Amino acid sequence: MTLPTSYFDAVYAAADDPWSMRSRWYERRKYALTTAVLPRERYADGLEVGCSVGELTARLAERCDRLAGWDASAAAVARAADRVAAAAHVRIEQAVVPDRALPEVDLLVLSEVLYYLDEPDLARFLAQARAAVRPGGTLLAVHWRHPVADYPQTGDAVHRALRAALPWPRVAAHEEPDLLLDCWVAAEPGDVRAASVAAAEQLW
Repeated sequence: MTLPTSYFDAVYAAADDPWSMRSRWYERRKYALTTAVLPRERYADGLEVGCSVGELTARLAERCDRLAGWDASAAAVARAADRVAAAAHVRIEQAVVPDRALPEVDLLVLSEVLYYLDEPDLARFLAQARAAVRPGGTLLAVHWRHPVADYPQTGDAVHRALRAALPWPRVAAHEEPDLLLDCWVAAEPGDVRAASVAAAEQLW
């Protein structure tokens, strides 16, 4: 079963920063990897699903003209809004996926969020994601690999589902003992140039 909003309400009631996103080197390094893989220098419209306390959001804000951060928890939304309060082009909203339809975007970031969905909800969400990313846009997903008893899925299972559902060329696939990261460009299957940063700058 997909984890309910009440689960996240309890998590954020118990700790201000439940996953120590502000303090752990693991998290800071992961955010650096995440933003480094993005193939474009800037995006017009970005969406981060599962923004938590806004640490990755703050970094993505530097790369987007407009950015939305969504989270199921009202407490997380309030903390993320505080984190990015100085960025007028960022809005933080309470939203639950896949119940809320995704807007059209140039960048969709799914960081540590999809393993909260059960298989039917994940399938619904992936269909929405394919329709939401504009042609030439980017979808990036990164997830913890180790099993968590409360979560309906693992990071490995989520990335298998992503790879099966998305026919687009991949910019990057990064694997470590702790995490998986995949990045796609919304383009025709096999279009290697669409996924090439060098080709975008006419280097080949």
